Amino acid sequence: MPDIILASTSPYRRELLARLGFPFECRSPLVDEETWKQMGLPPRELAEELAQAKAASLAREFPNSILIGSDQVCACEGRTFGKPATAERAREQLAFLAGREHQLITAVAVHHAGRWRTHTDVTRLRMRPLAAEEIERYVAADSPLDCAGSYRLEQRGIALFDAIASDDHTAIIGLPLLALTRLLRECGLAIP
Repeated sequence: MPDIILASTSPYRRELLARLGFPFECRSPLVDEETWKQMGLPPRELAEELAQAKAASLAREFPNSILIGSDQVCACEGRTFGKPATAERAREQLAFLAGREHQLITAVAVHHAGRWRTHTDVTRLRMRPLAAEEIERYVAADSPLDCAGSYRLEQRGIALFDAIASDDHTAIIGLPLLALTRLLRECGLAIP
């Protein structure tokens, strides 16, 4: 079995990939995400390009490995939201998303033996209207500073929503395992 490299430092993606039960390594991708975000790409294209760029950035160091890159973008009414990094930006993002439907776009790209395999998952979410105090309490409770859209559905963030339509709930956390297992089987991995 070839080595499997996850081009990510995300603890969420590492935890999700570990659920599949095979050995892998996590490596920091050699990609400046901020430069990509300034290119003005549409949200879906941005997620797909970044996922592929993350995996490709490690190809020279690991030419015989299976490389996995993933990226996630939150999009609402023509705006793109990434990781807020600060509590103030998280509150601003949540105030904008409150009472609106948005998309969480999660792309995954797998490179092996000179071939790319890709998948993009689009989840539709409708956040309920939120008062400023609710947003304040939520950000203090979950500290979603490293989450696109400023929420953690796997924690208290689930209480912020009226509806969620998703083909794969693991995509919401950051790595669509249903699609990824298919892509890895196409690479010749035996996955139960």
